Amino acid sequence: MDTIYALASARGKAGVGVIRISGPGAWEAVAALAGRLPEPRYAGLRRLRFGDDALDDALVLTFATGASFTGEESAELHVHGATATVRAVLSALGAHPGLRLAEPGEFTRRALENGRLDLAQVEGLADLIEAETEAQRKQALKVLSGAIGACAEAWRRDLIRAAALLEATIDFSDEDVPVDVTTEVLGLIGDVAEGLNRELRGVGAAERIRDGFEVAIVGRPNAGKSTLLNALAGREAAITSEVAGTTRDVIEVRMDLGGLSVTLLDTAGLREATDSIEEIGVRRAVERAIAADLRVFLLDYDAGVPMLERQPGDILARSKADFGSAEEEGVIHVSGVTGFGLTKLIARIAAELGSRAASAGVMTRARHQEAMSMAISSMESARDEVRNGPSRIEFAAEHLRRAIRFLDSLVGRVDVEHLLDDIFASFCIGK
Repeated sequence: MDTIYALASARGKAGVGVIRISGPGAWEAVAALAGRLPEPRYAGLRRLRFGDDALDDALVLTFATGASFTGEESAELHVHGATATVRAVLSALGAHPGLRLAEPGEFTRRALENGRLDLAQVEGLADLIEAETEAQRKQALKVLSGAIGACAEAWRRDLIRAAALLEATIDFSDEDVPVDVTTEVLGLIGDVAEGLNRELRGVGAAERIRDGFEVAIVGRPNAGKSTLLNALAGREAAITSEVAGTTRDVIEVRMDLGGLSVTLLDTAGLREATDSIEEIGVRRAVERAIAADLRVFLLDYDAGVPMLERQPGDILARSKADFGSAEEEGVIHVSGVTGFGLTKLIARIAAELGSRAASAGVMTRARHQEAMSMAISSMESARDEVRNGPSRIEFAAEHLRRAIRFLDSLVGRVDVEHLLDDIFASFCIGK
């Protein structure tokens, strides 16, 4: 195994730069620069030298094999974050025999290969690095802490118990079976299926927390959609004009609402198009609005909003409230010009999306959903075979073994090698 090194902190001028070294030659390489090393997991201040040149005064930490992030002999150099200082220390490490610069995500990949993290935790770490909102941070940290692995292990343990009971029955096929295991097996399968289905119902919300919700502002031309978007964004994100039909394409603005990542969509005004370009804009507006998680129907004083039907949770808002208007039940009055009603509208959007996010489970990705769905399918087949009588027990046991393999794929025990390159490509070099 090569010894690798890389800058683990952000590039550019900073107060401190953290350089990570991992592999069988890590301590030897650091000792060549720092002299006597501190005891493992303790820090020591050392003068780093390369030949006759003093590089920096650095905080040096060492980690023994099995006690580091990667599971290998490792060290960290906390140097002053000047670009020249970091470059000089990296250059000195690169000159040491047997060391090479780490590839993107290679430290984390070694942690996976050495059993320090499972695949789901690696995905959680990737999400934590990318987290922009409080909800994303909390969800990623839960996955990184091993929540998926804990669920998968509990389900796996129950299915192994059920399969063992069935296989014991097979062993007694020519004798009197001392105990009827059918009730216990069906109970174990039912409990696991219930847990899997509960997590499946929460995958959609968990994915939205990770990727962000979409909220479409829809209405007739010149209803004030672009003005409202600009007011919510706090900047001129969309062109506004008294000329109806100014917005021809979907304009997106990403925001943090109540700790959730939300993309607001300003869409073309919905009406019968007057030219081919507007027709394209209206079609895109309808498509994006239907696909959005939530819609804000911005009403003007002439009529409602054509071409779209309200879905549960959609919000009705009356625009241009700066002109004065009477209160309406179930309708929020807003003004993109004066800001009237914006706080109330934002709170309503955040509350609606927050209620959906509350149903999120720990499974966050499409591959988790697929693995759980396939496990459930195999378990249903096993349950059917158990009910078909003793002659089908061997088939039931095989279906349970298949379900266990699908659960193993959640944490990377089997059939995930093809995923690794894609996952680690998203990591930075020092991670």
